[in-house]
Amino acid sequence: MRPYPIFLCDLDRRRCVVIGGDHEAQRKVAGLLEVDAKVVVISETLIPAVQAMVDEGRVEWIPRDYEEGDLEGAFLVIASERNPERTEPIWQEANREGALINAMDDVPHCTFVAGSTIRRGPLVVSISTSGAAPAVAVRLRQDFERRLGPEFAEYLELLGSLRDDMLDLHPVFEERRRIWYELADSDLLDLVREGRNEEARRRIEELSGIVISAESVEEEGL
Repeated sequence: MRPYPIFLCDLDRRRCVVIGGDHEAQRKVAGLLEVDAKVVVISETLIPAVQAMVDEGRVEWIPRDYEEGDLEGAFLVIASERNPERTEPIWQEANREGALINAMDDVPHCTFVAGSTIRRGPLVVSISTSGAAPAVAVRLRQDFERRLGPEFAEYLELLGSLRDDMLDLHPVFEERRRIWYELADSDLLDLVREGRNEEARRRIEELSGIVISAESVEEEGL
C-alpha cells in the first residue's frame, strides 16, 4: 500500500458516518468532533463515552445495525467492524456514493487510512507506516508528542496573526516569502518557549517591520 497523504477540510458541512459503538469507534468519533465534523453513529449499542456524546447533542445516533441506504449523502465512512464479510456491503455502498471509507484492520476495504496524529494548535502532524506496523506509528507519535510542546501552538498562532499585516506591508510575494523564512529560521520559537515576550515582539518587528503591541501578544496567549 502506498497512501497519498492529505488533510481533509470543511467536514463541518459534510456527513461523516461511523459504523460501530465500541472503543475504536469512540476514538474515531472524538477525532472527527475535534474538527467540527457532522457525525452520525450507526450501532445497536454504544459504550458510555459515545453515549455521552449523543446525550450532549454532538452526535446523531441511529440505534441499529447498518442497513443499505445508510450512507446516502455521506462524504466519509469509518467502520469499526473487523469482519470483511460484514464490511463488504458497507464498502460497496460507500463506493456507489463516492464516499471515502476506512474499515479498521481491513485494508482491502479502505480508500484511505488515518495516521497517528499530534495536534498543537494549528500544527497537525500525522504519521503513517502505510499499514505495515501501526504500533510503530503510535510510538513515533508518542515520541513527537514529547518533543513538540504547547509552545508550538502559541508560536503558530502568533505567526498566523501576522498574515494580514504581512500582505499589506509586503505586497510582493517574493519579499513576503523571504521574510516568512527568516522568521521560521530565527530564534522566535525559543523566545516564545522561554516566555521572553518583549524580545519576541522585537524580533518580529526587526525581521518583518510589523509592530505588535504587548496587548496583542497577550491575546495570542503568550
